[in-house]
Amino acid sequence: QVQLVESGGGLVQAGGSLRLSCAFSGSTFDVYRMFWYREAPGSQRELVAAATSDGRTNYADSVQGRFTISRDNANEVAYLQMNSLKPEDTAVYYCKAELQGPYLRTYWGQGTQVTVSS
Repeated sequence: QVQLVESGGGLVQAGGSLRLSCAFSGSTFDVYRMFWYREAPGSQRELVAAATSDGRTNYADSVQGRFTISRDNANEVAYLQMNSLKPEDTAVYYCKAELQGPYLRTYWGQGTQVTVSS
């Protein structure tokens, strides 16, 4: 069974940086696509960034140029480097792993809180 454990959230001032980590276990990491989502109070969960198994990435317009998703296949960890943080980036950030095959397999982490003060 795949397990995902996020870490690295916290409180930071606007303009600051944080790096989130998502530790993967229970299967073969490098075949999974990895995603970061976020959910702010009163809002729907939204996609922030994605990385394919071969390292291709894409980003939400709101974070393009400020956030970077990466993956360390050897150590089975996905990262989200967040720079130039804004108060509107405040949310719970979730990691997701997805594998397409005969059926879609999707796994979520428990989330980590990011709070950006103005």
